[in-house]
Amino acid sequence: MAVDFFKFFSGDHSGSSFKKELKNILGYKPGNLSLYKTALTHRSVREKADENNERLEYLGDAVLSALIADYLFKRYPYREEGFLTEMRSKMVNRQQLNEIAVRMGLKKITLYNKMDGSLKASQIFGNTLEALVGAIYLDQGYKKTAKWVMECILMPHMFMDDLENLEINHKNKLYGWANKNGRLLEFETLNEKLENGRRLFTVAAVLDGEMIGEGRAFNKKDASQIAAQVAVERLGIATTDSAGDETVS
Repeated sequence: MAVDFFKFFSGDHSGSSFKKELKNILGYKPGNLSLYKTALTHRSVREKADENNERLEYLGDAVLSALIADYLFKRYPYREEGFLTEMRSKMVNRQQLNEIAVRMGLKKITLYNKMDGSLKASQIFGNTLEALVGAIYLDQGYKKTAKWVMECILMPHMFMDDLENLEINHKNKLYGWANKNGRLLEFETLNEKLENGRRLFTVAAVLDGEMIGEGRAFNKKDASQIAAQVAVERLGIATTDSAGDETVS
């Protein structure tokens, strides 16, 4: 019974099924398997820096950002720096990477505390994808990592025409709408508590004294963006240009 409980708590990286699923995701047999196991291990089950994926996430974030920057620089030879920066932000934002990671199947083979409800609603799988990129870079080198990112992330999951038209900064959009319509918008921190050694923030978007959106994340910036997204959707701002006619229901 205790063994079953532990497997529910943290999963298992030792079986042949894990190796098979990992190979299916990667498209090749990994050289240094321990690197990939670390990349797929969240700090909620391993606190030591050399046992969880936070260091690899740091590395993978930098590598992925560089690869995306290179891709955009070549794809849009006549666009200005501001456009390229915005596009890169759209491509590597946490929600986007989290959705891609789940579609790729990383959620199934990531070790994390499944009993922690806050993790299920967080963006840890996008962070895991970045850690995986870091592992691939260390195991296979820059060129093979670039090829993998192109074939497994960019081409199947990122549709550039759609991303060009995507409004990613919901907070700025909400502020713009509020200013245009003479409304008072504020973001308030409702709660701050420790979850597995990290601060979990709950932030609310408040319009004219009424809470219209709430978000939770491990930093205030992400929490406020989630709250703004909820508010934008509730107000109908994302789907209409005549947002001045929308009211809070």
